[in-house]
Amino acid sequence: MTDLLSGFRAMWTELAPIGRRPDGGYDRFAWTGADLELRAWFRRTATARDLVVEQDRNGNLWAWWGHDPAGGAPPAGALATGSHLDSVPGGGAYDGPLGVVAAFLALDELRAGGAAPSRPVAVVGFTEEEGARFGVACLGSKLSVGALDPGRACALLDATGTSLADAMHGAGNDPGALGRDEERMGGLAAFVELHVEQGRFLSDAGAAVGIATEIWPHGRWRICLEGEANHAGTARLEDRRDPMLPFAAAVATARTAAAGRGGLATVGRVAVRPNATNAVAASVEAWLDARAPAEVTLEEIVGEVRAEGERSAAEHGVSCRVVEESRSAAVAFDEELRARVARALGDAAPEMPTGAGHDAGVLAQVVPTSMLFVRNPTGVSHSPDEHASDEDCVDGVRALSRVLEELVWQ
Repeated sequence: MTDLLSGFRAMWTELAPIGRRPDGGYDRFAWTGADLELRAWFRRTATARDLVVEQDRNGNLWAWWGHDPAGGAPPAGALATGSHLDSVPGGGAYDGPLGVVAAFLALDELRAGGAAPSRPVAVVGFTEEEGARFGVACLGSKLSVGALDPGRACALLDATGTSLADAMHGAGNDPGALGRDEERMGGLAAFVELHVEQGRFLSDAGAAVGIATEIWPHGRWRICLEGEANHAGTARLEDRRDPMLPFAAAVATARTAAAGRGGLATVGRVAVRPNATNAVAASVEAWLDARAPAEVTLEEIVGEVRAEGERSAAEHGVSCRVVEESRSAAVAFDEELRARVARALGDAAPEMPTGAGHDAGVLAQVVPTSMLFVRNPTGVSHSPDEHASDEDCVDGVRALSRVLEELVWQ
C-alpha cells in the first residue's frame, strides 16, 4: 500500500500545477497552452514506463503496452483504460485526470509481475471530454466512433470565435484527418474507465469503489431569445421587448419540470447582449443541460421548458428558438463485461447508475465498456471542492488493476 500510495502522490503532485487557477480551480481546455502541457506530461509519464505513445487522428493520446503503433492499428482483442485530462472552467482536480493517473499506476501493478500481456493494453487520454471550449462534450471519443461529423467538428467555435480547425492547426495538428477511427475501435475488445464519483452514492454506502450500471440520457440545448435594446431609465415597462423575462421563466420551469419527473435540468451558462446595467437587453442566449432516467422523461422536461419559453416570449414581444446542440442516448454498460468486473472486485463494490456523460458511454456504441467510480466524500464535482482521499484513489487503482488482470490473462 505504501509504495502505491507514494507513487500516486508523486504523480498527482506533478500533474497538479498544470492549468491551476489562483482560486484552486482548473482551466484545462482543448488545444490551449495548458492542454499542450498535459499532453507533454502524458508523453513523459508513458515514456518513463517504456510505453509507446501515439496521438490518433482525433487528438486522443494512447500509450501502449505490448503493441507498436508504427506497425499499424492494434490487433483484435486489445484493451484500453483511461479517461480525459481537460476540465470545465474552474473545475476540480479529479474529474478525468484521476482515471488517467489510475490507468498508468494499474499498468505498473500488472507489469510488476514480469509477465508479458496476452493482448495489447493502452492507457488513453481523450480530448475535449467536457466540451468546455468548443461546446460538444466527449468530442474526441464521438469523432472516433463516428457519432460526430468531422465537418461540423471543424466548424465549432470557442468563445473568442476561434474554430476547432484553427485551434488544432495552431497546435501543429491536422484537422483534415478528423473522423471515424474504425481500425482502432475495431481492435478494442473492451474499455474500462475509472472516474471520481460526482455525487454521494458511495459515501452514503460506505464504499471506496463502485461499478457503474448505466448512464442516463442527457443533452444540451441552446435557448435563443431576441428582443429589443432600450434605456433602463426611460423605456416604459409596457413598451419593452425584454428577453430576460422569458429567459427567467424558462430557467424557473427547467427546475420545476425536472423536480416533478425525477430528472435534472440546469442553466449554468448565459450570454446577454449588450450586457449593460442600465440597458434593457437586446438578446439572451442560454444553455440548458437536461438529464433524466428515461428518454421520454428527458423529452418531457425539455418540451416543457421550450413551451414556457415560447409562451413567455410571445407575451413580451420576443422571439424564441430552442436548438439542440448535443444529445446522448441512455447507455447500459455491457452486461458480460460488468459481470467480469464484479467478479474481479468481489462483493466490496456496489453497483450504481450515473447521470453524468463519459467517454466510456460514447465508446459503448462500438466497444464493450465498463466504469469504476471512486468515492467523493464532498459529493461535489465540476468545482474546486471535488475531492477523493489518496487512500480511496489507491483503492481505485488496485480495483482497476484487478479488473485489467481479469481481462488480460483470463
